Amino acid sequence: MCGIQYADDPEPEEQVPARPLYVPARPGGSHLVVRLFRTPLGTRTAVGFTSADRLAATLGASQPWIRLSESALRSMAEPLGASLLTLDPTLTAAPVAAAPAGGDAAAGERRPDPAPRTPAAPQAPETTARTA
Repeated sequence: MCGIQYADDPEPEEQVPARPLYVPARPGGSHLVVRLFRTPLGTRTAVGFTSADRLAATLGASQPWIRLSESALRSMAEPLGASLLTLDPTLTAAPVAAAPAGGDAAAGERRPDPAPRTPAAPQAPETTARTA
């Protein structure tokens, strides 16, 4: 066992309280609501970031956030089925490109023109028998 104690090196078994986290939120009427996410395997999770810069790098600068302690975030998320807490996640999906004003294709991408259609032969109108 090491006889030297380092102030900034806690034992792995010790739980050090985290400083308040930057927690993504969304508008909910007159207040903000904590956003919950899903892991790649589909488990619901609460998310917290250790800095506003990390939150903005992952979710964008326009993402609203609130400051919460880890225990407060856990106590809010657990009744909603999110017992997992993910700290400083990184986005794994490709960024979504805005659609151009004239169509639904991704920016800079052109779809080929559809094949020309030949008019179908006219069909006789359907007749229905009426019963009295």
